[in-house]
Amino acid sequence: MNKKVLSLLLAASVTLLSACNKDDDSKIKVAINTGPDQTLWDTVKQVAHDKYHLDVEVVAFNDYVQPNEALFNKDVDANAFQSLPYLEMQSKERGYHFAVITNTFVFPIAGYSRKIKSLDALPDGATITISNEATTLGRSLLLLQAQGLIKVKPEAGLLPTTLDITANPKNLKFVEVDTPQLARTLDDPQVYVSIINNNFAALANLSASRDGMFMEGKASPYVNAIVAREDNKESPNIQKLKEAFRSQEVLDKANEIYKGDIIKGW
Repeated sequence: MNKKVLSLLLAASVTLLSACNKDDDSKIKVAINTGPDQTLWDTVKQVAHDKYHLDVEVVAFNDYVQPNEALFNKDVDANAFQSLPYLEMQSKERGYHFAVITNTFVFPIAGYSRKIKSLDALPDGATITISNEATTLGRSLLLLQAQGLIKVKPEAGLLPTTLDITANPKNLKFVEVDTPQLARTLDDPQVYVSIINNNFAALANLSASRDGMFMEGKASPYVNAIVAREDNKESPNIQKLKEAFRSQEVLDKANEIYKGDIIKGW
């Protein structure tokens, strides 16, 4: 093979590799939870593509463990599913070194019932189902405390457990359930109230503002966030993702999907 042909082949190879790298540079993979957020991220993807020439691939999980594991293992570049207290707890327990890219929304949890219309009708000894996931469990107990149903130890902070309950005047029974199953417990004849996360409530066609007997307010510390790793938090694609998410188009879509239940976090 003469030198001229070899040079041309090498030049073609370099051009092809550059094109591949450029293609790779325009992509980002994000882990989220299943549910209405998937529809919201269709809008994020569109804005990212149209305004920032960024191709967003979304991977949906049906639990609160895999999105962080996927980020830690570099299977995804970012995730968007968790509240800041949950992120803090998981980082301490699992040694994650993640970075908050931007707050997203507070997705208020609420108390739902198919048996009573108000807490005035809640009988003594009634059963209430709550999440068995530590952060959501604590969040649920604090919401019940805000309704005057129980008291928990102040030193438990944002992560109280049922062992931290110091007052329970109605002798309520608390049953801890896998979070995705909470809505199903509403059909249980023994269950009077269930405290359900916004995304799983939406999957059961429940709205906090429309169907909840009580819900979190704007002062909730449980704002969600887009999270990346420390090693990629400054990458251009992460920053483009942040700007795409914080667009007016995404905010409008979120209000449409969640019917006004969300609280803007940025």
